[in-house]
Amino acid sequence: MDGLNLFTQINNAVLDLQAAQYQTYQRPLKTLARLLRHDDLAAANAKLTSGLDLETFLARQDSDRGMGGGTIEWPDDPDETLGLTLLLIFKFAEDPDFMGHFGHSYYGTGSSKIVSGIHGVTGQLIILFVRDYKTYVTTSGQSHAKLILPTSNKIFIVHGHDEGALNGLARFLEKLKLEVIILKEQPNQGRTIIEKYETSAAEVGFAVVLLTPDDVGSAVAAEGQNQRARQNVIFELGYFAGKLGRGRVCLLRKGNVEIPSDLFGIVYTDMDPGEGWKQALVKELKAAKIDFDANRMWE
Repeated sequence: MDGLNLFTQINNAVLDLQAAQYQTYQRPLKTLARLLRHDDLAAANAKLTSGLDLETFLARQDSDRGMGGGTIEWPDDPDETLGLTLLLIFKFAEDPDFMGHFGHSYYGTGSSKIVSGIHGVTGQLIILFVRDYKTYVTTSGQSHAKLILPTSNKIFIVHGHDEGALNGLARFLEKLKLEVIILKEQPNQGRTIIEKYETSAAEVGFAVVLLTPDDVGSAVAAEGQNQRARQNVIFELGYFAGKLGRGRVCLLRKGNVEIPSDLFGIVYTDMDPGEGWKQALVKELKAAKIDFDANRMWE
Protein backbone atom coordinates (compact mmCIF):
# COMPACT_ATOMS: atom_id res chain seq x y z
CA MET A 1 0.00 0.00 0.00
CA ASP A 2 1.21 3.53 -0.80
CA GLY A 3 2.43 5.21 2.40
CA LEU A 4 0.48 8.42 1.87
CA ASN A 5 -2.70 6.45 1.18
CA LEU A 6 -2.16 4.46 4.37
CA PHE A 7 -1.82 7.59 6.47
CA THR A 8 -4.86 9.09 4.75
CA GLN A 9 -6.83 6.06 5.95
CA ILE A 10 -5.34 6.43 9.44
CA ASN A 11 -6.36 10.09 9.54
CA ASN A 12 -9.86 9.20 8.36
CA ALA A 13 -10.17 6.62 11.15
CA VAL A 14 -9.17 9.29 13.68
CA LEU A 15 -11.74 11.72 12.25
CA ASP A 16 -14.40 9.02 12.57
CA LEU A 17 -13.31 8.42 16.16
CA GLN A 18 -13.57 12.14 16.91
CA ALA A 19 -17.15 12.18 15.69
CA ALA A 20 -18.18 8.91 17.34
CA GLN A 21 -20.46 8.48 20.33
CA TYR A 22 -20.68 5.58 22.79
CA GLN A 23 -22.63 3.39 20.39
CA THR A 24 -20.24 3.92 17.46
CA TYR A 25 -16.68 4.46 18.71
CA GLN A 26 -15.53 0.83 18.68
CA ARG A 27 -15.53 0.49 14.89
CA PRO A 28 -13.19 3.42 14.07
CA LEU A 29 -11.00 2.47 17.05
CA LYS A 30 -10.53 -1.06 15.76
CA THR A 31 -9.99 0.27 12.23
CA LEU A 32 -7.26 2.58 13.51
CA ALA A 33 -5.50 -0.28 15.31
CA ARG A 34 -5.75 -2.51 12.24
CA LEU A 35 -4.19 0.16 10.03
CA LEU A 36 -1.40 0.76 12.52
CA ARG A 37 -0.62 -2.97 12.40
CA HIS A 38 -0.18 -2.85 8.61
CA ASP A 39 2.78 -4.81 7.26
CA ASP A 40 4.34 -1.63 5.88
CA LEU A 41 4.59 -0.31 9.45
CA ALA A 42 5.83 -3.52 11.08
CA ALA A 43 9.52 -2.57 11.12
CA ALA A 44 8.87 0.88 12.61
CA ASN A 45 6.49 -0.58 15.20
CA ALA A 46 8.98 -3.24 16.25
CA LYS A 47 11.67 -0.62 16.71
CA LEU A 48 9.42 1.72 18.68
CA THR A 49 8.06 -0.93 21.05
CA SER A 50 11.23 -2.96 21.61
CA GLY A 51 11.82 -3.48 25.33
CA LEU A 52 8.67 -1.59 26.40
CA ASP A 53 6.23 -2.97 28.99
CA LEU A 54 2.92 -1.12 28.80
CA GLU A 55 1.43 -2.69 31.94
CA THR A 56 4.43 -1.69 34.04
CA PHE A 57 4.21 1.84 32.64
CA LEU A 58 0.48 2.11 33.44
CA ALA A 59 1.01 0.78 36.97
CA ARG A 60 3.34 3.69 37.71
CA GLN A 61 0.80 6.37 36.78
CA ASP A 62 -1.40 8.37 39.16
CA SER A 63 -5.02 7.84 38.17
CA ASP A 64 -6.59 8.13 41.61
CA ARG A 65 -8.03 11.59 41.18
CA GLY A 66 -10.26 10.69 38.23
CA MET A 67 -12.32 13.08 36.07
CA GLY A 68 -9.23 14.18 34.13
CA GLY A 69 -7.22 14.81 37.28
CA GLY A 70 -4.80 11.90 36.90
CA THR A 71 -1.25 12.52 35.72
CA ILE A 72 0.80 10.62 33.17
CA GLU A 73 4.59 10.69 33.45
CA TRP A 74 5.77 10.12 29.89
CA PRO A 75 9.39 9.09 29.23
CA ASP A 76 11.89 11.77 28.25
CA ASP A 77 12.73 9.80 25.11
CA PRO A 78 10.14 10.76 22.40
CA ASP A 79 10.55 7.36 20.73
CA GLU A 80 9.56 5.58 23.94
CA THR A 81 6.54 7.87 24.25
CA LEU A 82 5.48 7.00 20.70
CA GLY A 83 5.99 3.29 21.36
CA LEU A 84 3.98 3.31 24.57
CA THR A 85 1.18 5.26 22.93
CA LEU A 86 1.11 2.77 20.06
CA LEU A 87 0.80 -0.11 22.53
CA LEU A 88 -1.90 1.84 24.35
CA ILE A 89 -3.96 2.21 21.15
CA PHE A 90 -3.66 -1.53 20.54
CA LYS A 91 -4.87 -2.13 24.10
CA PHE A 92 -7.83 0.24 23.55
CA ALA A 93 -8.81 -1.72 20.44
CA GLU A 94 -8.68 -5.03 22.33
CA ASP A 95 -10.63 -3.60 25.28
CA PRO A 96 -12.67 -0.55 24.14
CA ASP A 97 -14.17 -0.01 27.60
CA PHE A 98 -10.64 0.53 28.92
CA MET A 99 -10.27 3.51 26.58
CA GLY A 100 -13.26 5.22 28.14
CA HIS A 101 -12.09 4.58 31.71
CA PHE A 102 -8.51 5.61 30.85
CA GLY A 103 -9.75 8.82 29.26
CA HIS A 104 -12.00 9.59 32.22
CA SER A 105 -9.01 9.27 34.56
CA TYR A 106 -6.58 11.43 32.58
CA TYR A 107 -8.47 13.51 30.02
CA GLY A 108 -12.17 13.46 30.89
CA THR A 109 -14.06 16.72 31.33
CA GLY A 110 -17.77 16.02 30.86
CA SER A 111 -20.51 14.41 32.89
CA SER A 112 -20.68 11.35 30.63
CA LYS A 113 -17.70 9.31 31.81
CA ILE A 114 -17.21 7.04 28.81
CA VAL A 115 -17.96 9.56 26.04
CA SER A 116 -15.87 12.37 27.54
CA GLY A 117 -13.04 9.90 28.07
CA ILE A 118 -13.15 8.75 24.45
CA HIS A 119 -13.15 12.30 23.12
CA GLY A 120 -10.45 13.35 25.56
CA VAL A 121 -8.10 10.53 24.55
CA THR A 122 -8.75 11.14 20.86
CA GLY A 123 -8.21 14.89 20.98
CA GLN A 124 -5.32 15.09 23.41
CA LEU A 125 -3.44 11.86 22.78
CA ILE A 126 -4.28 9.99 19.58
CA ILE A 127 -4.29 13.01 17.24
CA LEU A 128 -0.88 14.09 18.51
CA PHE A 129 0.40 10.54 18.26
CA VAL A 130 -0.65 10.13 14.61
CA ARG A 131 1.06 13.40 13.71
CA ASP A 132 4.34 12.41 15.34
CA TYR A 133 4.11 8.76 14.28
CA LYS A 134 3.84 9.79 10.63
CA THR A 135 6.92 11.98 11.05
CA TYR A 136 8.81 9.09 12.62
CA VAL A 137 7.83 6.62 9.89
CA THR A 138 8.43 8.95 6.94
CA THR A 139 11.86 10.04 8.22
CA SER A 140 12.94 6.57 9.38
CA GLY A 141 13.10 7.80 12.96
CA GLN A 142 15.59 10.57 12.21
CA SER A 143 13.30 13.46 13.07
CA HIS A 144 11.67 13.67 16.47
CA ALA A 145 8.49 15.67 16.95
CA LYS A 146 7.21 16.01 20.49
CA LEU A 147 4.04 14.23 21.48
CA ILE A 148 3.69 16.28 24.65
CA LEU A 149 2.56 19.85 24.11
CA PRO A 150 4.85 22.55 25.51
CA THR A 151 3.45 23.91 28.72
CA SER A 152 2.40 27.55 28.80
CA ASN A 153 0.21 29.47 31.21
CA LYS A 154 -0.65 32.08 28.60
CA ILE A 155 -4.34 32.06 27.70
CA PHE A 156 -5.53 33.39 24.34
CA ILE A 157 -9.00 34.94 24.29
CA VAL A 158 -10.87 34.74 21.01
CA HIS A 159 -13.67 37.32 21.00
CA GLY A 160 -16.20 39.26 18.97
CA HIS A 161 -17.77 42.65 19.65
CA ASP A 162 -19.04 42.08 23.19
CA GLU A 163 -16.60 44.16 25.23
CA GLY A 164 -18.38 43.39 28.49
CA ALA A 165 -17.97 39.63 28.08
CA LEU A 166 -14.35 40.08 26.98
CA ASN A 167 -13.42 42.28 29.93
CA GLY A 168 -15.19 40.05 32.44
CA LEU A 169 -13.36 36.97 31.17
CA ALA A 170 -9.97 38.70 30.99
CA ARG A 171 -10.21 40.10 34.52
CA PHE A 172 -11.22 36.67 35.87
CA LEU A 173 -8.24 34.95 34.25
CA GLU A 174 -5.92 37.67 35.53
CA LYS A 175 -7.35 37.13 39.00
CA LEU A 176 -6.08 33.54 38.69
CA LYS A 177 -2.63 35.01 37.87
CA LEU A 178 -2.78 33.71 34.32
CA GLU A 179 -1.33 35.78 31.49
CA VAL A 180 -4.02 36.81 29.04
CA ILE A 181 -3.34 37.33 25.34
CA ILE A 182 -5.85 39.54 23.48
CA LEU A 183 -4.85 40.16 19.89
CA LYS A 184 -5.88 43.80 19.66
CA GLU A 185 -3.77 44.62 22.72
CA GLN A 186 -0.56 43.24 21.15
CA PRO A 187 1.84 45.62 19.33
CA ASN A 188 1.69 45.56 15.52
CA GLN A 189 5.46 45.82 14.91
CA GLY A 190 4.84 46.25 11.19
CA ARG A 191 3.15 42.85 10.89
CA THR A 192 0.00 41.93 9.01
CA ILE A 193 -2.97 40.83 11.11
CA ILE A 194 -2.41 37.14 10.34
CA GLU A 195 1.32 37.41 11.14
CA LYS A 196 0.50 39.11 14.44
CA TYR A 197 -2.08 36.42 15.17
CA GLU A 198 0.24 33.50 14.41
CA THR A 199 3.02 34.94 16.58
CA SER A 200 0.69 35.48 19.54
CA ALA A 201 -0.98 32.07 19.12
CA ALA A 202 2.39 30.28 19.17
CA GLU A 203 2.96 31.36 22.80
CA VAL A 204 -0.21 30.06 24.44
CA GLY A 205 -1.18 26.79 26.09
CA PHE A 206 -4.95 27.26 26.18
CA ALA A 207 -7.61 29.24 24.31
CA VAL A 208 -10.97 30.49 25.53
CA VAL A 209 -13.40 31.32 22.74
CA LEU A 210 -16.23 33.75 23.40
CA LEU A 211 -19.27 32.96 21.27
CA THR A 212 -21.37 36.12 21.54
CA PRO A 213 -24.40 37.09 19.40
CA ASP A 214 -22.68 39.59 17.11
CA ASP A 215 -24.00 38.40 13.71
CA VAL A 216 -27.06 36.70 12.26
CA GLY A 217 -27.30 34.15 9.44
CA SER A 218 -29.00 31.01 8.16
CA ALA A 219 -29.12 28.49 5.33
CA VAL A 220 -30.60 29.82 2.09
CA ALA A 221 -33.70 27.62 2.42
CA ALA A 222 -34.26 28.37 6.10
CA GLU A 223 -36.96 30.65 7.47
CA GLY A 224 -35.63 33.27 9.83
CA GLN A 225 -32.06 33.83 10.94
CA ASN A 226 -30.02 32.54 13.87
CA GLN A 227 -27.72 34.47 16.14
CA ARG A 228 -24.11 33.70 15.28
CA ALA A 229 -20.62 34.56 16.41
CA ARG A 230 -18.36 36.65 14.20
CA GLN A 231 -16.69 34.83 11.32
CA ASN A 232 -13.23 35.59 12.70
CA VAL A 233 -14.23 33.87 15.96
CA ILE A 234 -15.19 30.65 14.14
CA PHE A 235 -11.96 30.77 12.11
CA GLU A 236 -9.81 31.21 15.22
CA LEU A 237 -11.75 28.48 17.03
CA GLY A 238 -10.86 26.02 14.28
CA TYR A 239 -7.25 27.17 14.29
CA PHE A 240 -6.79 26.58 18.00
CA ALA A 241 -8.68 23.28 17.98
CA GLY A 242 -6.17 22.05 15.41
CA LYS A 243 -3.10 23.63 16.97
CA LEU A 244 -3.65 22.92 20.67
CA GLY A 245 -6.06 19.98 20.56
CA ARG A 246 -9.71 20.16 21.54
CA GLY A 247 -8.93 19.57 25.21
CA ARG A 248 -7.13 22.92 25.38
CA VAL A 249 -9.98 24.95 23.91
CA CYS A 250 -13.04 26.03 25.88
CA LEU A 251 -16.11 27.73 24.40
CA LEU A 252 -18.06 30.24 26.45
CA ARG A 253 -21.43 30.91 24.87
CA LYS A 254 -23.47 34.01 25.67
CA GLY A 255 -27.12 33.94 24.77
CA ASN A 256 -28.68 31.67 22.18
CA VAL A 257 -25.72 31.63 19.79
CA GLU A 258 -25.70 28.93 17.14
CA ILE A 259 -23.06 26.22 17.73
CA PRO A 260 -21.46 24.94 14.48
CA SER A 261 -22.61 21.36 13.95
CA ASP A 262 -19.14 19.86 13.41
CA LEU A 263 -17.61 20.89 16.74
CA PHE A 264 -17.52 17.32 18.09
CA GLY A 265 -15.93 16.98 21.51
CA ILE A 266 -15.22 20.64 22.18
CA VAL A 267 -16.68 21.59 25.54
CA TYR A 268 -18.87 24.68 25.72
CA THR A 269 -20.32 26.45 28.73
CA ASP A 270 -23.09 29.04 28.85
CA MET A 271 -22.10 32.35 30.45
CA ASP A 272 -24.90 32.24 33.00
CA PRO A 273 -25.76 35.32 35.09
CA GLY A 274 -24.87 33.36 38.23
CA GLU A 275 -21.31 33.07 36.92
CA GLY A 276 -21.20 29.30 37.22
CA TRP A 277 -19.15 29.46 34.01
CA LYS A 278 -16.17 30.48 36.12
CA GLN A 279 -16.11 27.16 37.97
CA ALA A 280 -16.59 25.29 34.68
CA LEU A 281 -13.68 27.16 33.10
CA VAL A 282 -11.43 26.45 36.08
CA LYS A 283 -12.21 22.74 35.72
CA GLU A 284 -11.22 22.84 32.03
CA LEU A 285 -7.98 24.68 32.80
CA LYS A 286 -7.09 22.11 35.44
CA ALA A 287 -7.88 19.22 33.08
CA ALA A 288 -5.51 20.76 30.53
CA LYS A 289 -2.77 20.81 33.19
CA ILE A 290 -2.51 24.62 33.21
CA ASP A 291 -0.53 25.66 36.30
CA PHE A 292 -2.48 28.10 38.48
CA ASP A 293 -4.02 28.45 41.94
CA ALA A 294 -7.74 27.74 41.61
CA ASN A 295 -8.36 29.05 45.14
CA ARG A 296 -7.83 32.59 43.85
CA MET A 297 -11.26 32.51 42.23
CA TRP A 298 -12.80 32.85 45.70
CA GLU A 299 -10.72 35.86 46.72
